[in-house]
Amino acid sequence: MTKKFEIGRFDLDIQLRDEALDERNSPARRMVANASIGVEPFDAYYSARELREAVEGVFQGEVGAKKRLARILGTECDDYQRCLYYQLAGRGIVQMLDTLSWLEDILAKRTVISADLFRAKTWPATMVNPYVAAQPDGPLVSADPNFEEGPSWYLDPDLGGVIDE
Repeated sequence: MTKKFEIGRFDLDIQLRDEALDERNSPARRMVANASIGVEPFDAYYSARELREAVEGVFQGEVGAKKRLARILGTECDDYQRCLYYQLAGRGIVQMLDTLSWLEDILAKRTVISADLFRAKTWPATMVNPYVAAQPDGPLVSADPNFEEGPSWYLDPDLGGVIDE
């Protein structure tokens, strides 16, 4: 005999909460997981993906990639993408791309679960958006597409670079 019991609403942030607390994850991974808690699933996924693609494009020297990254960081919307970028800035391009790809994978699965729940008309647990405004809080970075990459883009130890102090 199968018994049914109420388990409550599904928490779409449960994996992000677990990853944020997992001591086996790097501090960078724990930070971006924490920063993503409460962000609407599709917005979080597409924002992280767009940021990763732009950073990867700059790293690979793609035409227009610097302009795209400058536009992302200078846009007048909530600070989620800037938050992700500045949590990882200066840590080395390999770690930045690895962390963004890792987060993107988690967020992609979260969007699938979200879509499945909504199609089934089974609403997830209420999410509290961590951003209180849809516009940036404070000054924006320069949107100049001719920015110069700093040493973390080319002296990354994971790329064989040497950082001398």
